[in-house]
Amino acid sequence: MNNKSGSVNSGKFKKAIAASLAIFFLFTFTGCGLSSGSAATEGSKQEDTSTTDSGSSIDPNEQLDALYQQENQIFAEHKDIWDKAFGFMSKNDDDDTMNENYADFLANTIESNKDSFSEEEYDTLSKDIETIRGIEEEIAKLAKEIAASDSSGSSSSSSAESTGVFQGFKGKDLDGNDVDESLFTQNKVTVVNFWFSGCKPCVEELSELNELNDELKEMGGEVVGINVDTLDDNQDGIKEAKKILEAQGASYKNLTFASDSAAGEYARTIMAFPTTVLVDKDGNIIGEPFMGGIDNPSIYEQLMKQIQSILD
Repeated sequence: MNNKSGSVNSGKFKKAIAASLAIFFLFTFTGCGLSSGSAATEGSKQEDTSTTDSGSSIDPNEQLDALYQQENQIFAEHKDIWDKAFGFMSKNDDDDTMNENYADFLANTIESNKDSFSEEEYDTLSKDIETIRGIEEEIAKLAKEIAASDSSGSSSSSSAESTGVFQGFKGKDLDGNDVDESLFTQNKVTVVNFWFSGCKPCVEELSELNELNDELKEMGGEVVGINVDTLDDNQDGIKEAKKILEAQGASYKNLTFASDSAAGEYARTIMAFPTTVLVDKDGNIIGEPFMGGIDNPSIYEQLMKQIQSILD
């Protein structure tokens, strides 16, 4: 599991709050976390922390967004060390991990791989984790506030809206060719994989996604990639993504589209990478997202079972 820090488009990908809060705690344990490229400076971090005081009049969603950015800034400030740490987290997650406090999860992972870090690195990670623990406590408080204020059913409405994010889709492939919703209507099922170029687990699974695409083509399906660094037709992101795809032998279609589109709004709810979803002929997301790479046998098995259930 890698944290995404300093990427081109991450400033546009502020974490969506109410609609994806429950997903956040699940995603953060299994993939590359999303960070904000416009993360706060040390001074602004102190300002952000003050917004979580109980007497603050700032919207809880905005406070939660600020807390997420604080966590991401921690990862960004010690990127090299955390990249090393996240390398131990990508393939060995199990169901128990999903029930673990995020800070405890990080601490346990670091502790179990303590010999892989220098004393200085270990101390830095430990201090960061304690800071994250405090942030997580604030996040939990705000989560309760948001859940309590959502009694009108707006959360259910948001969830329903999120399922059809690829209806009326318009975008391009990485070669600049127009792509529309017919991409989905022509397939019995489309496997959509969200990734970014700096995510090691994302890159590691590309060749297997290519193999899956070949297999699905014979069954009336297809794999489609969405590298969030390429959104809004970001040419630097597209160039880097194409280079990585070629190096990994991945030739399946990857898409770019506007970050303020329905698909772009959905991408904002993704807290960690890689994340894979299944989309039906009508552009609806079916079932829950799959967190982590399909090179994990357990994830691959679950994914294939759900694909088969749709094809049947």
